[in-house]
Amino acid sequence: MSTLFPRILLGALRDSARHYPVVTVTGPRQSGKTTLCQAAFPDKPYVSLEPLDTREFARADPRGFLAQYPDGVILDEAQRVPDLFSYLQDVVDRDPRHGRFIVSGSENLALSQAISQSLAGRTAMLVLMPFSLEELWTLPAKDRPESLDATLWRGGYPRPWATGIPVDRWLSDYFTTYIQRDVRQLSQIGDLESFSRFVRLCAGRTGQELNLSQLGSDAGVTHNTARAWLGVLQASYLVFLAPAAFRNVTKQIIKAPKLHFCDSGLACSLLGIRSAEQLVTHPLRGAVFESWVASEIQKWHLHRGRLAPIQHYRETRGVEIDILVAQGSGGFAVECKSGQTLQPAYFHNLKSLADTPWRPRLVYGGDIAQQRAACEVLPWRDLASAAWD
Repeated sequence: MSTLFPRILLGALRDSARHYPVVTVTGPRQSGKTTLCQAAFPDKPYVSLEPLDTREFARADPRGFLAQYPDGVILDEAQRVPDLFSYLQDVVDRDPRHGRFIVSGSENLALSQAISQSLAGRTAMLVLMPFSLEELWTLPAKDRPESLDATLWRGGYPRPWATGIPVDRWLSDYFTTYIQRDVRQLSQIGDLESFSRFVRLCAGRTGQELNLSQLGSDAGVTHNTARAWLGVLQASYLVFLAPAAFRNVTKQIIKAPKLHFCDSGLACSLLGIRSAEQLVTHPLRGAVFESWVASEIQKWHLHRGRLAPIQHYRETRGVEIDILVAQGSGGFAVECKSGQTLQPAYFHNLKSLADTPWRPRLVYGGDIAQQRAACEVLPWRDLASAAWD
């Protein structure tokens, strides 16, 4: 898979190993973390803490376990033995050579808690997401996504791209496995059926402002439960929130964050969209497109080892900007339109940014790039080459 699909994070991973004794790679399950780490450091021994016997060895005798690897090791599924990080801290403090330990895991909450307690200042933190369009564009032309709707529906998880397994089947199995396994480990959720309904309701709100009280009410749970469950989805990299931003504190603005699914294919699967053709006429196609654009911008930053400064803006009366990519006092202001034909209305909100430090961009579902007075116009395919710095 690493040969067919070069990962952009590879450069940041190797660079981080030249500066830190430990490098931690996290991200959603099945995003390709193991493949990436082994491709980056082919000479390092690899150990997964998933098998029960290996896990028990690491728990019962952590010093003996780590002593097997004096020159370092790739530790996969490291969140399975969080106590191991305290002993790892002692090992790297005694021998702080850079790049010795490469740690990977899928559960952000478990990893971040263990690292903040034991490895703060000793590890670089990197995030590997599913394939970006930029990465998929490294494929031969015949293997690239053939249309916008096919791209949105298929999503970016590596295994369907690498194996040819039907993507709708794989995504359905992925979600079932996530519910039955990962959710139980991340949080004490007893009613998995209600949680599954909650996740599907979230999919119906992708690309929209989040109203937790309404979401909880629709799911039949309390506001606090909805908040906790949303935290589980964030910790496992199924969704992310784009906080609200504002230009003028004296104006009344909407302060609710926007909810985005990290993978458009998973969102489509949860919405019951079984083909790219069904997506063409689906009422949430525009919202799925906006979340896909937001996730592509997020991947561009994360895969270069950077934070993803994504926000959104809306006044109660007037201007609404789908995505803000903050850089200092300004940055990019992005409007997302899934239509194939440019319309004058697409530019209305962006025109309000004249004489501001924000650089307007319109990303749309067509094929023609333009440079207009109001903004730069990017066809969806150009997200494979667009820079966000």
